[in-house]
Amino acid sequence: MESEVVKTDMVLPLTLGFKKVQTADKYPKGQSRGRQWKHLRYLLQAADASSLPPDRPNYLNIQSPPSIYPPKRYCDITGFEAPYMDPRTKLRYADPEVFKQIRMLPDEYVQRYLALRNAAVVLR
Repeated sequence: MESEVVKTDMVLPLTLGFKKVQTADKYPKGQSRGRQWKHLRYLLQAADASSLPPDRPNYLNIQSPPSIYPPKRYCDITGFEAPYMDPRTKLRYADPEVFKQIRMLPDEYVQRYLALRNAAVVLR
């Protein structure tokens, strides 16, 4: 029986499918990864912005039409988005705790907050 045993070399693939290939193995030193970032100057030359109409926005012309979306409203105290507005002081607030703080503010502070937002309203 022992004479029937055959010796064979085991052949394994160099990389196994379930193992993650290291970047150093995939791209040896000196080889590029194939993706190069382009500078804005090269993008402008490729786009040839001079042939575009002057009213169309591009990299050189920052003017664009006004947004079709309504402006976002932010809380005057915290700076978070404010879905609510106090009808008495006209200050915007984000949550009930801020509303309590707003109601305790003296009128001169309320006027200052409104002036920061360029919404100076004279309170009665």
